[in-house]
Amino acid sequence: MNLQSSVQSAAYVLSRQDAEDFLYREARFLDEWKLIEWATLFSEDGEYLIPPLDDPDGAPGKTLFLVYDDHHRLTARAQRLMKKQAHAEYPRAIVRHMIHNVEVEAGEEGQTRVRCNFVVYRSRGEASEVFPGHSVYDLKISSDGDIKIRRKRTTMDSDTMRDQKRLSI
Repeated sequence: MNLQSSVQSAAYVLSRQDAEDFLYREARFLDEWKLIEWATLFSEDGEYLIPPLDDPDGAPGKTLFLVYDDHHRLTARAQRLMKKQAHAEYPRAIVRHMIHNVEVEAGEEGQTRVRCNFVVYRSRGEASEVFPGHSVYDLKISSDGDIKIRRKRTTMDSDTMRDQKRLSI
């Protein structure tokens, strides 16, 4: 989605429709195992964070996160998961992301803050898992007018990972 012509100032806030369209595209990339395309949704200074279940409000640098990837590590993770040697996801699981309760507000430094709830269904072999949670995105418009993820913080709304067994990405 190119919004270059729509952006008039640094304080531009995405509409809820634009934010939802972006989140749905991100979910589709993940559901279709287009992980390389998914990684390109992040800006060069982008971050992807999943805090620990026992400290969902923890701060990076003070808490050990389940995932704390910059753009480079995120891209490398996506590339690894696409290989047959990625035993955690080969054969690939069937996943389906449900995104809802999307809220949009002005963020810092001209970014748009988007909050949403999600449920991810994952099925592989004879096992099925459900991952409920919520995410907070800081989205920005790139110099070429595309929406990019500056930061995505995903919090799992669960007190244990035992039932789910795996968390690939």
